[in-house]
Amino acid sequence: MKMGAGLFWGAFLVLLGVSLVIKVVFNVDFPLVKIAIGAFFIFLGVKVLFGKVLIPEGKVGPHDTVFTEKVYNNPEKGKEYNVVFGKGVYDFTNVDLSHGDFHAKVGTVFGGSVIKIDENMPVRIDADAVFAGAELPDGNTAVFGSSHYRTDSYNPDSAALIIKVDVVFGGVQVVRR
Repeated sequence: MKMGAGLFWGAFLVLLGVSLVIKVVFNVDFPLVKIAIGAFFIFLGVKVLFGKVLIPEGKVGPHDTVFTEKVYNNPEKGKEYNVVFGKGVYDFTNVDLSHGDFHAKVGTVFGGSVIKIDENMPVRIDADAVFAGAELPDGNTAVFGSSHYRTDSYNPDSAALIIKVDVVFGGVQVVRR
């Protein structure tokens, strides 16, 4: 069992879910949406408390991070990476641009992502955020809307690392190394 912040938030979410279910049940009015929300909070609280993956492994793709944390040291070209209720760390510092542009997409929903880039590599990042934060290396931040980042070495006519970032109710941080 986790201790500290995990224990607090897990217990909080379980109690919130149980209180929603009890309120709904004892009012004799059975709105299914409220029961579903309460059950979701109970599920989320139990997940935070015990740290077990409650989603079958076959349902999550190899590039998806759901209720866990993953580190991708060599992300693949042309792939889409998704984070849902978790954390993903993507290291793009060793990308090979000898075969042209390297495209990748990182989507984050109710989670966090860290994207590492080489400060000497030509990079273009287009970030879209909705009720979230996308922090780019030049200090630009997208909270609700779009933000763009290009390194000094970026040239549209030559090979570059191109990353599309979508974040909803979460946070993405792009750091130079």
